[in-house]
Amino acid sequence: MSLQSPPAAAAAADPPSPALPPGAELSRGGADPPAAAEDGEGEGEEEEEEEGEKETEREKLPPIQAASSAAAGGLERGAKNQFSTFSNFITTINQKKESTGSRSPPTQLVIPNIKNVRDLPPICLDVRQKQRISIDTLPQELKAPIPPEPSLPIRTKTVKDFQDDMEKAKSSGDWKAVHDFYSTSFDSFLEINAAFKKDANFPFNTIEDSGINAKFVNVVYDALLNTPQDVQKSVLKGIINGLLQEWKGPRTKDDLRAYCILLQNPQFSNTSTYVIYAHLLRQIAALTEADHHFLVHWSKKISQRRFKQLVDRLLQFISLRLFPAKPEEFPPMMKCTWWIPSATKVLALFNAANSLSNPPVISYTDFYNSTLDHIDLMEEYHNWQCYGNSHRFSFCQYPFIISIAAKKVIIQRDSEQQMISIARQSLVDKVSRRQKPDMNMLFLNVKVRRTHLVSDSLDELARKRADLKKKLKVTFVGEAGLDMGGLTKEWFLLLIRQIFHPDYGMFTYHKDSHCHWFSSFKCDNYSEFRLVGALMGLAVYNSITLDIRFPPCCYKKLLSPPIVPCDHNTLVGICDVALEDLVQIMPELAHGLSELLSYEGNVEEDFYSTFQVFQEEFGVIKSYNLKPNGDKIPVTNQNRKEYVQLYVDFLLNKSIYKQFAAFYYGFHSVCASYALLLLRPEEVEILVCGSPELDMSALQRSTQYEGYQKTDLTIRYFWDVVLGFSLDLQKKLLHFATGSDRVPVGGMADLNFKISKSETSTNWLPVAHTCFNQLCLPPYKNKKELKQKLIIGISNAEGFGLE
Repeated sequence: MSLQSPPAAAAAADPPSPALPPGAELSRGGADPPAAAEDGEGEGEEEEEEEGEKETEREKLPPIQAASSAAAGGLERGAKNQFSTFSNFITTINQKKESTGSRSPPTQLVIPNIKNVRDLPPICLDVRQKQRISIDTLPQELKAPIPPEPSLPIRTKTVKDFQDDMEKAKSSGDWKAVHDFYSTSFDSFLEINAAFKKDANFPFNTIEDSGINAKFVNVVYDALLNTPQDVQKSVLKGIINGLLQEWKGPRTKDDLRAYCILLQNPQFSNTSTYVIYAHLLRQIAALTEADHHFLVHWSKKISQRRFKQLVDRLLQFISLRLFPAKPEEFPPMMKCTWWIPSATKVLALFNAANSLSNPPVISYTDFYNSTLDHIDLMEEYHNWQCYGNSHRFSFCQYPFIISIAAKKVIIQRDSEQQMISIARQSLVDKVSRRQKPDMNMLFLNVKVRRTHLVSDSLDELARKRADLKKKLKVTFVGEAGLDMGGLTKEWFLLLIRQIFHPDYGMFTYHKDSHCHWFSSFKCDNYSEFRLVGALMGLAVYNSITLDIRFPPCCYKKLLSPPIVPCDHNTLVGICDVALEDLVQIMPELAHGLSELLSYEGNVEEDFYSTFQVFQEEFGVIKSYNLKPNGDKIPVTNQNRKEYVQLYVDFLLNKSIYKQFAAFYYGFHSVCASYALLLLRPEEVEILVCGSPELDMSALQRSTQYEGYQKTDLTIRYFWDVVLGFSLDLQKKLLHFATGSDRVPVGGMADLNFKISKSETSTNWLPVAHTCFNQLCLPPYKNKKELKQKLIIGISNAEGFGLE
C-alpha cells in the first residue's frame, strides 16, 4: 500500500484540463500538481520580459497580518480580500507563463505510479489485504537514480550574525538587512539550501542526516513572526517562486530538504496563507515513495515541540477546510477537493516517522482530529469498504487521524447493522416457514444457573453461535426479572471473576505486573479460552466495560491478523515480540534476560545454559528446545541475542499457541468486522477495558441523584472528599461503584453514575450496586464521618462483600 498522488484522490471531483498552461492549476485549485518544465529555443527575451513582469506583479501580494499572537501559537486570520488578491497574482503569473509556453511546448513531468513501487512504508490500510500491516522501513540503499545536486550559492551568515541583525533592526528600526536575508534565503529551493544546509559542499543523501542546520532554521522561524509585514510578505513571495518552479526529472535531496524546511514555517498557521500551504502539501504528497522515505526519517530528528506543532498545524488545516469559520476565506470546495487528501497524506508521513521512533516522538492520540467526530463517519466507512484504497479518498484509509470515540461509533453502528441484518433474516426465515414470529428471536438469549455459571454459559454460546451478533439478554434460571442491562453486566462480572480466579487455572496472575497471562498447561479442550474471547467480543459489541487486566501484548496478538484468515491452516495470534513485551508481564524474568545480554564475562562458561527451557506442568518438570537440537547448543556471547529472542517468542507465542488461538477465534466470532482494521492494539484495550484517565469533575457534572439534591449538604461533603482523594482512592471508589476502575470511551458521562439516599443508620458503610453503577449513601452528619466511612468501604470491599 502506498500514498496516492492527489490527482488520483480528486480526479472524480475535479478532472484536470489538458489545455491548461503549466502552473495554471495553482490558481484554480485543479487536481493535477504543477509539473511542467520549459525547454526550447528562442526564449531568452521572453524570459527576461516575463521576469520583469513577475517582479511587478509580485508586489501585489496581500499584506500579512501582524504577528501579535505569535506567543499563542500562530497568526490571526487574515481579511477575506487577501485571497482574491493572491489569486489574481497567481493568475497573472500563469498568463505570462502561458504566453511563453505557447511558443515553447512544456515537457510534462510524469509522476510515477506510486502504487507499483515495491517495499513501500505502508502509510494506510487496505481492506482487501485481510491483514494488519505494521510500518516498516525501506531498504537503506534504494536503487533509484540520484540526480546530481546543483551547485549552491555561498552564504556565510551564522546564527549569531542573524541574531545581531535582528537586535540592530529592533533598536534602530532599520530592517533592510533582515529583509534582504529573508527575501534571499526563501527566494528558491536552491537559496533555502544555501542558507540552511550544514555544509554546501557535502551531499547529505542518507536517511541518517538531513543536512539541515536545525538550530538556524528554528531561530529564523522564531524571529519571523516578529518582523514587519513586508519581511513576512517577502518570505511568502519566495515560497511561491519555489512552488511555481517547473520540474524536470526526479527531485534532488536539496529539494527534499527545502520541502522539509518549508513545512516548518509558522506562517502556515494563518488561514490567509492556506492557499500557498495547500500547494506545498500537494507537491509533497505527490513525491515518490523513495522521497517520502527520506522525509519520514528526517522528520524523526525534529524536536518534540516542533514536531507536535507541525502535526497540530496540519490537523488545524484539515479541520478549518472541513468546517471553515468564514467560508469566504477559502476557494470553493469543488475547486480544491485535493486540499484535505494532500494534508492527510503529509500527516501520514509524520505518523510513520512517529511510529518508527522508539519511543515515539509524541503520543499516537496527538494525531486524532476530533473534528472528524462530527462528519458522516459511516459514509466514510462504507466508501472505504467499497473502494478500498482506490482513487476515492476516505479518512478510513488513514485511521490514525480518527479518534477512539469516532472509531467506537463506527464499530457500534457497524455492529447494530449486523445485529439488525441477522435479526431480520431470522424473522424472514420464521415467516417463510409459516411459523409465528417470537420477539425473543431478535436477541441472543442466554439462560444460566448461578451454580453452573461457566458450563452453562459455554453451552449457551456454543449452541447459539449463529446468534452471537444479536443484542445480548441474560436470564438467571429461577429468578424473576427483565434484563434492562443490569443482569447482562452482572453476568459479565460474575463470569470474569470466576474464570480469572487463580484456582480455575486458565490464567496466571503476575503480581509484579498486576496482569493476567495465559496458562501454558496443556489440556484436551480449549473451549473455555474460546468462551473468554467471545465474552470480550460480546463486551465490545454490547458496549460493556470489563474489569480484565491483560498486557498490551495480548491486544497486539488479537489483531494478528485483524481479519480471520480464510485458510484455517494459517497461524493466528502470532506477532513479533521483544523483551519490552515480556517486561509488561514478567518483569523479573525480563530483567534477568536483560542482564544476560549486557553481561561482560564469558556467558558460556559462567551461565552454562543451552537453547532449552524448562516449565513445570502439574508438578512435572518438562523441557522444550528453543530450536532443533537446542539442548546441545550452548548459549554464548555470540548467540545470546538469538537465545533471548527465541525464549521470549516461546513464552509469548509458542507455549500458549493453542490457548490463544481459541481465544482469538472466540473474540472474532463476535467482532469479525473490517472496522477492526481501523484499530491499534491500545485502542482495542480501551474498547474492552475502558480508559485509565479519570476526571472526577466530569463525573460530578454527569452524576444523577435519587433521594438527594446536588445542593444537599451530604452530597457537597461527598464531592469535597472525592475530589480531594488521591488517584489510587479515586480508582478504588470507581471500582467499588461500577466494578471497574476504568472509564468508558465516551467518558464519565457514559457511566450513568447515580447516588441514591440510603435510609439506614449513619453507622453503616456505603453500599454499591455495580450492575447499575449506583452508590447508596447514608446521610452522614459531617464531612469527617463521611470520609472515614467511605474510605473503609472502598478500601476493604471485594466482590460482593467485605474481605
